[in-house]
Amino acid sequence: MKFPKDPKLIIAILTVAIVWGTTFLGIRIAVETIPPWFVAGIRQLIAAGLLFIILLFSKQLRWIGWKNLRIQIIFSVLMLIVANGMTTVAEEHLSSSLASLISATSPLLVFLGSIFFGLQKFTYRSLLGILMGFSGILLIFKDGIQDLLNPDYRMGVIFIFIAICGWALGSILTKKMKLQHQNISLNLFYQFAFAGIAQIALAFMLSDKIEVNSWSFKSIAATVYLAVFGSVAAYFAFHFALKKISPTQVSLLSYVNTVIAIFLGWLILDEEISAAFITATALIICGVFITNYQKGMFRRRKQSID
Repeated sequence: MKFPKDPKLIIAILTVAIVWGTTFLGIRIAVETIPPWFVAGIRQLIAAGLLFIILLFSKQLRWIGWKNLRIQIIFSVLMLIVANGMTTVAEEHLSSSLASLISATSPLLVFLGSIFFGLQKFTYRSLLGILMGFSGILLIFKDGIQDLLNPDYRMGVIFIFIAICGWALGSILTKKMKLQHQNISLNLFYQFAFAGIAQIALAFMLSDKIEVNSWSFKSIAATVYLAVFGSVAAYFAFHFALKKISPTQVSLLSYVNTVIAIFLGWLILDEEISAAFITATALIICGVFITNYQKGMFRRRKQSID
């Protein structure tokens, strides 16, 4: 795969790689002083507001109909309320590095689910990749079994696995229902709006007391960053890149995201990165790559006329 010469494509690729690599760090900083469901809800509502303005000025804002609304609510529940929300809750109890590494296994669950629903074929190569990926997960917890006795840590692990299951199921449904070619921005607006309202409602229901005065500027700034860049800018960059290069090539950025997230957790939050953790990271990234490898995935895609 040759390095792209299109400056806009280069910016889009860098945006996806860097921004989505920083979201785990952003979440960890945000939940330091803001309850996680408030972080998730405020993030989605700000994102919905930005998309509302963009759609309004581009004259694309419209009612999508009850049938499509029901579909968008399903995706909102799975990929925003469950996946994004539970990841945010999990990072109250887990390091950003560990959360990002466990989340990196979601393509393995997507692949297994795709086999179950007949969307992909089983191969021995994919079996090798899956075994490598889950070996990495086992290696993470091999020396940390005692940590699972800590109820907070244990709940964090449970929440992050619920999150990746939600994301995997949403991804599989996207494949099965073939929704990739619909108006992404309009659908995302409805998804963000529904998720934001639902998550704020959850925040009020699950919070004993709400002390907005205790929310630090750093946590508020992190939440705004997650909304503006993590939820809006990166999504636009992601879908722009999809027009220029293949989905498989874009998916390779997820490996970069994981490495950036782990590096930033170590650099900024002083999170411990052991030799076993690095080995587990290599196993998971290699496992996901082997599982998702397709012949010709590094060839340049024919440029579409925009």
